[in-house]
Formats: sequence, structure tokens, C-alpha cells
Amino acid sequence: MTAEVGALLRRARVKRAISLRRLASEIGVSASLISQVETGKTQPSVSTLYALSNYLGLSMDDLLSNETESEEDSSRFPPLEHHHAPQPPVQRGRDNPSLEMDNGVRWERLAIGEGGPMEPLLVTYSPGASSSIEGKLMRHGGFEYAFILEGELTLQLDFDTYVLSAGDSLQFDSVRPHMYTNHGAVAARGVWHVVGRRQQNQSLPVAPASPLSIARGNGPELSSAVDVLQAMENVASK
Repeated sequence: MTAEVGALLRRARVKRAISLRRLASEIGVSASLISQVETGKTQPSVSTLYALSNYLGLSMDDLLSNETESEEDSSRFPPLEHHHAPQPPVQRGRDNPSLEMDNGVRWERLAIGEGGPMEPLLVTYSPGASSSIEGKLMRHGGFEYAFILEGELTLQLDFDTYVLSAGDSLQFDSVRPHMYTNHGAVAARGVWHVVGRRQQNQSLPVAPASPLSIARGNGPELSSAVDVLQAMENVASK
């Protein structure tokens, strides 16, 4: 679904009249990378996809929906609306919409209810996979809950590191800087639920500027959890 997701991201950006250069500056990646993602030439990392969807106000079921929209329809209906067909009470595993991302991460969207507060995902991290190929911690709206089904996954949350195995679970406010990495020799798999991100994003015509863009007016580019927290403290003190 790489091409479909790229087209969706492009439509969302164009409908909001956001240039490639501005979007790249706001989320801290290159304009060429966004262009390659939009055209389906490359797969985004988890952190890049979250940054793009957060800024453009898209939910996970927007990204993993089987619904498509042509470029002609896109030009005829400028406002980006979030309407999906009613979902059945049961979704078969073979029908799970999936998305392969850079660095060996796979998302499968589980059964959802129309307009519900939860984004359920079956997530797989291949050996060596990470949510950020650049090694940078990500942050996004909502609260994150997960249960590890198999394998071993390392979570870096703020300044702490946790090694999670099958049977372990986690929960935290996703605005906290975090990153997942599979340092093991076998795939790690778990069920994720992100609660509240959809409502937060859809309430905004354009997502607010991140601490990355805020900090650029006051200091160097953010590259770690320490930088993110410091930027947040600086903004809060003004």
C-alpha cells in the first residue's frame, strides 16, 4: 500500500496548501524524502509516517484504509474529510490492511469502529528493525498501549530503556519521546492501541508546529530526547 499511502499524504498536503519545503522544515526531514514517499518510490520509517500524519491531521485508519480517491476527485473536493464505510463487526486476518515501512516494520490495521477513539494495530519488528532509522526519538498525539505477543523489543522512553518480552505490556502518553528497536534475532510482534490521536488530529485543520520547528527559532536542531524536553521547557517558560 506504499503508493496509496503516498498519494493520500500528497492529497492531504495539497488540500492544506502546504509546500513540500514547508512540510519538510516542520517535521525535520528533506523535501526529497517526502516527495519519494508521496510518489511511492520509498517507504517511510515509523517516525516519519507519524510525523507526516500528525502534521496533516490523518489517522491510522486513514492511512490503512482500502478506500481510494482519484486525483480528479481530489481536485473537485478541496476539504479533506474523514468519511469511511461502516465497518463489519468481524474482520478476517486475511483482510487486514497492511503497510510495510522502511527498516523492516509492518503495520496491520485490526478491526475498527467508525469514528471510534482507538487505533488498533498488529505491529511486527523484524530483527534489526527500528521505529526510526535515524535513531531519533519520536512523539505524537494520543496514549499508547501495547501487549507483546512474541520476540523481544526494546523501548527507549525519555531517558529510560526497557526490554520487553512476550507477555509484557506498556502504556504511556505518546507525546513523550520514544523509540522501538528489535535487537534480537527473531521478529518481535505485538498488539498496539493508540487512543485519542485521531480525535486530536482531526480537530485541527493543520497540526500545530512541533518542538522541532519551535526550537529552530531559538537554537540548534533537535536530535535527542534531551533536546526535545529542553525545547518544551523553553517554550513553556516564555
